[in-house]
Order: sequence, then C-alpha cells, then structure tokens
Amino acid sequence: MNLLVDLGNTRLKWALHEDAGLRAGMPVDHSRPLARELASAWRDAPPVARVLIASVGRPRLEAELVQAVRTRFGVEPEFVATAASACGVRIAYARPEKLGVDRFVALIALRALQPEPVVLASVGTALVLDALDASGQHLGGLIAPSPLLMQQALLGATARVSASDAARIVEIADDTEDAVRSGCWLAAASLVDRFHSGVRKRLGVGVTLVLAGGAAHELAPLLRVPVRVEADLVLRGLARLAVVPAAGGEPVESGDF
Repeated sequence: MNLLVDLGNTRLKWALHEDAGLRAGMPVDHSRPLARELASAWRDAPPVARVLIASVGRPRLEAELVQAVRTRFGVEPEFVATAASACGVRIAYARPEKLGVDRFVALIALRALQPEPVVLASVGTALVLDALDASGQHLGGLIAPSPLLMQQALLGATARVSASDAARIVEIADDTEDAVRSGCWLAAASLVDRFHSGVRKRLGVGVTLVLAGGAAHELAPLLRVPVRVEADLVLRGLARLAVVPAAGGEPVESGDF
C-alpha cells in the first residue's frame, strides 16, 4: 500500500494506492493546523510501505507534513521532483526543475490516460496551461491568475468596484458585480481557447482539451471547444510513478526535514 499526497497552495489532497487502484481521502484545508488535520484524516488508514509527495507548498508545511507521516506511518516520505523525462513524458524546459512538480506529475497522468496530443488547463490558485504532442513531448505552457485571483486583485486595487458571489457570467454585463465576475471568467476562458487553438495550429492535428482543478467545472461551459474534466491528476500521476521506473533519472528524493 502506498500513500500519495498532493500538497497544493490552498489544500492537501491524498489517496491510498494499491493494485486495485486509488482510494482518495477527504482533502485537508491546510489553513488550519496541519498536524491535527492529518491525524484526524489518517486515523483509520492502514499501514503503508511508501509515501510519495508532490508539493508546491511552503517549506513550513512540507516540514509539518514530513513529521506527520513519520509519526503516523513510521516511514520516510519521498518528494517527487520534476525530471527531464519520466513515464513517456519529456519536458520542454531547458531546466526541468523550473517546471512545477504538480504540472509534471499531472502530465504523466494524462500521458498514461491517452497517448495523443492534449492541452491541459488546470484551474486552481493559478490558471496553468500545458501541451503534450502525440509522442509525449511537452511543448511548453502558460501561467496566469485564476479567475478568482483576478477578481481578488481587481478588488484589492480599486476603491469603488464591488463583487458578489451571486453575480452572473454574461457576455455583456449591465451592472458592476456581473461585469467583474464575467470579465475575470471570460478572460480565463479566452486564454484557454487561444492556447488550445495555437497548439492545434502548431501540430496540424486535433488536440484534446482537458480541464482540471477546483474550478474546472465552472470554466468548462465557457469554452468554445469540447472539453473533458479530469479529477485528481496529480494523485494519478503519483500512482503511475509509484509503479513505473522513471526514465532519465529517478524523480523522487527522501525528505530531509
């Protein structure tokens, strides 16, 4: 049995993994004390042989996570690091370590799902776009604020602009709240559409568009092309790394906290 952990910017997701597949647990909000939250989340978890972590979290949270794993399971966690290639995916960056490990692992999951050209748009704290060709070559990507982050930035920089959770997303708004929400969400949708179109033109073939992240279902209906929503890609990529040796170097390292 393996424990897989996706430590993101706002929450921690985890799953137990064995031959039968993944069994995801309830996500943990790490704005609350992490040790206490994990002790509760893992109270009934069985013993595990390995713990694989993909982290974009702060070092303090990583240290707390390592201690929680040691205390609860008595094993040394392994932090996945982005490598030049692994599991059929080859990274475009000249310095692969500059690519976020969450992006790297999600691409591994996508490659295992479908060996064909694909654009991945992850909508979390940021809006992150990546493209893979049919051979598994990563073409690169873009990073922008998520719609929610755009809205927060706008409200923080203006004195008389307001927003509402009940605001609509419309093509042309006739009040400020709708205008703010619509502008942020449609800007994100336009960027995804433009990126997907550019990848399609570059490759000269059809390209599948996949959405992931907490706001994927909200963004999906705003796009102009068919889209598929996939959940837990980082956890599924970690599961792939747990059973398939990495090419071009082992992309895991033991925690040293």
